Amino acid sequence: MRRTTSYFLDTALLTCVLAAWGIAAAPAAADEPPLRWAADAEGGAPYVFKDPNHLDRNIGFEVDLAEALGHEIGRRIEFVQYDFKVVVSGLQRGDFDFAMNGLEMTPDRVKAVRFTRPYYVYSLQLVARAGETRFASLETCKQAGCVVGTLEDTAAERLLDQQDIRKKSYGNQTEPYHDLELGRIDAVLLDLPIAIYYARPNAKLQFVGQPLGEGFYGIAFRKDREELATEFDAALGRLLESGRLRQIYEKWHLWNDRQEKLRGGTLDDVLQDSARKMTFLKYFPMLWEGAKVTVRLTVMSMLLAMAIGLPVAVARLYGPAPLRWAALLYVEFFRGIPVLLLLYFLYFGLPAVATYYDLPWPLTLGPIQAAVLGFGLNYAAYESEIYRAGIASIPVGQWEAGASLGMSRIHTFRRIILPQAIRVILPPMTNDFVALFKDTSVVSIIAVEELTKQYQILAKSSLKYLEMGLVTAALYLAMSIPLGHLSRYLERRWGKGR
Repeated sequence: MRRTTSYFLDTALLTCVLAAWGIAAAPAAADEPPLRWAADAEGGAPYVFKDPNHLDRNIGFEVDLAEALGHEIGRRIEFVQYDFKVVVSGLQRGDFDFAMNGLEMTPDRVKAVRFTRPYYVYSLQLVARAGETRFASLETCKQAGCVVGTLEDTAAERLLDQQDIRKKSYGNQTEPYHDLELGRIDAVLLDLPIAIYYARPNAKLQFVGQPLGEGFYGIAFRKDREELATEFDAALGRLLESGRLRQIYEKWHLWNDRQEKLRGGTLDDVLQDSARKMTFLKYFPMLWEGAKVTVRLTVMSMLLAMAIGLPVAVARLYGPAPLRWAALLYVEFFRGIPVLLLLYFLYFGLPAVATYYDLPWPLTLGPIQAAVLGFGLNYAAYESEIYRAGIASIPVGQWEAGASLGMSRIHTFRRIILPQAIRVILPPMTNDFVALFKDTSVVSIIAVEELTKQYQILAKSSLKYLEMGLVTAALYLAMSIPLGHLSRYLERRWGKGR
């Protein structure tokens, strides 16, 4: 009886001790903040993307991997949406704890961040339109003079540069395949996981040749988070040895024989690939080419805006009621929508409309054509208001003077009203011209490699953000400052009393 009583007392005491320890330990675990993982859900499958059935949650093999890693280290991992193009910069700024988004372990990035051991071995896959007979490999594609689409600052882009193959760089992995379908480019070279999800199920596309090259994806940490990175190294090792990593990849149809190299993949393997050495003499010609594209876009767009803007302004001032209302509708519509949305519609939407309604014409615009048309239509709305205000500022007596000389209203407008209105119109119009130089940077979304796009590509490849940024700023100033001088010169020359 005493033993039984003693047993129950000992058990109760032990239970109380354990309960007290649990209560004491619980706040510490609860107080530990979650780790913030950054990725770009816009990139799409199979990495991180929205669940079609539940748009409030993300799915993908990296989502599953993050969940498994959190379980291994005993920490909750919280997703943070971040633009892939600046994810390394955001990591260095401390906006989140780590980045995992198909980040290729390139020598340039290894110098900037602390990568874990590799978690996936990728290769590259060339894709063409179904029925393509001009080439059967990347080499024969080069011989055929093909233009190959790819993602900027990737191993695929580096390979195309090394082999001197004409390329077109994109910021999103779905857009190259879309352009390939429409015949805007001849082939696409991207990582095999991307090709598996976006090209293989598409009956209009086909794989060409065997996968090319090989490289590693790694999880990136800041250099000062060595302890946490080491913890993730160990967790990845345990997931690999337990077979959990293979289960995740097989679920997403990504496991292949190359993944066995994860057991021995180290940073030494990555560093065998030499980094791009970006000197001024190498990168400036590319920036200069981008500047020429910017000038061409700006001039052509402004000429179109002026050609549309003046008739719209005249229609609002002197046209019949239906024409005035139509002109007003034009101005309010194009001033009210973002130019980015307009560019998306012109470049991607118009071909989709033609396909959906089975129109006899394709409505397919090239990147430069879509950019010029988009900016021309958008800026024409602003220019028309400037012209309308300038023309309306001319006194009515000028019209009467023209009539007293026997001139028609059209002649009076051309010879008397418009020349005087130009003095009022010129300063704000020049200001719009300078603004257009800078606004052309958004055309990178439709794969136009203007000055800002070239800067982004080169800076991310070399990490010389400051040096190249200063050179790029100097080129923008060299293009825009002369416009200000020209405007002031014309104001003096055409000013009152002259």
